[in-house]
Amino acid sequence: MTELSGIVLGLDEQLYHSHDSLSSTGARKLLESPARFHYAQQHPQAPKAAFDLGTAVHTKVLGVGAAAIAYPEEHITPSGGVSTKAATVAWAAEQRGNGLTPISPQDMAAVDAMAESVLAHPIARELFEQEGDAEASVIATDPSTGVKTRARFDFLPSFTQPDPIAVDLKTSGKDASPESFAKTVANFGYHIQDDFYRCTYGAATGNYHMPMKFVVVETAAPYLVGVYELAPEYLEIARAQVRKALATYAACKAADQWPGYPHDNDPLQPPNWLIFSEGIEFD
Repeated sequence: MTELSGIVLGLDEQLYHSHDSLSSTGARKLLESPARFHYAQQHPQAPKAAFDLGTAVHTKVLGVGAAAIAYPEEHITPSGGVSTKAATVAWAAEQRGNGLTPISPQDMAAVDAMAESVLAHPIARELFEQEGDAEASVIATDPSTGVKTRARFDFLPSFTQPDPIAVDLKTSGKDASPESFAKTVANFGYHIQDDFYRCTYGAATGNYHMPMKFVVVETAAPYLVGVYELAPEYLEIARAQVRKALATYAACKAADQWPGYPHDNDPLQPPNWLIFSEGIEFD
């Protein structure tokens, strides 16, 4: 592959994902275990309906990416679902080969409604109407570890304008309320993604203080939208985790060893919820 560095616009998504560098998704896998990360690298995930829905929403809102195509009637079951027959699987594979994202007619209607909801939200719309670029890739080298990193921003603003804010668009099968999304951030490591993106952009440009917000849209009617910036406390936690992931990746790659769980664990402690539920007090 041609050596890539800095902000790269119009980079094919498959080329981006095949680039020999660490992504925020990879960093989160490494924090689970290097073995899990290495397995995921060797066994890419097959397409899933939930991923296809998210991809279609991104394309509809951002105006770039794999356009959605609805399964034709002959591939839909009487109950409205997508058939699992070989002919349907072959049709879907053909569409993916043509750069399209196959989704059910029901999901196609939902995608349109979700995109309309996002663009009807005054703050979300303003964020996506900034001067800048959708699906902008950034590739850099971490100065501390020498690890090559990559980030693909859903929307990267032009920093020649006042108050630029990078945007990451998320879909939520639950609700997009502040309370719910705060838990989602912790559960899925979105705070790690946030800091990883900032660090990659900083290594490429020297600007480590890029503001970033999440636009979250629900996948069920009435398709409510939330717009959130993570608190400094979240990013402080993430910074330590990102540094750990980078150091782990550098060490594992140098040794070409990708271990699983440690062998010398201390005795397992009961979780706080169990202690509290039982009313146990320790001396």
